[in-house]
Amino acid sequence: MTTWTSADGTLLSETYSLVLTAGDGDRPGVEIGMVVVDGELYVRAYRGVRSRWYRAARKHGHGTIRLGGTSHAVLLTTRALDLPAGLDAAFRDKYGSVADALVANPAAHAATIRIDPSPTADL
Repeated sequence: MTTWTSADGTLLSETYSLVLTAGDGDRPGVEIGMVVVDGELYVRAYRGVRSRWYRAARKHGHGTIRLGGTSHAVLLTTRALDLPAGLDAAFRDKYGSVADALVANPAAHAATIRIDPSPTADL
């Protein structure tokens, strides 16, 4: 598995949200909040596994994220995730009470995605 560079990790930690496009193509993507825990990037679909973009991420397993004027090819892991203990706390720390839908909702927990940099070159 490829890891984020320290510069990418800083950008991810300091940026409020990213735009995720699952699969190939030139679709507009969805803007979502994200957190970095132990060097790994996570997002959640507050509407759960029935969310359209979560289903696309699960189907394709790869895509693109855009943030801070950059784009990165990424791998999207939705199955068999071993979630870090600090994940809920990271969402609360970053987003405050807005994170309640992501932290307290079992459907959102079930729709957690880990985003890893793809071994292919950035776009």
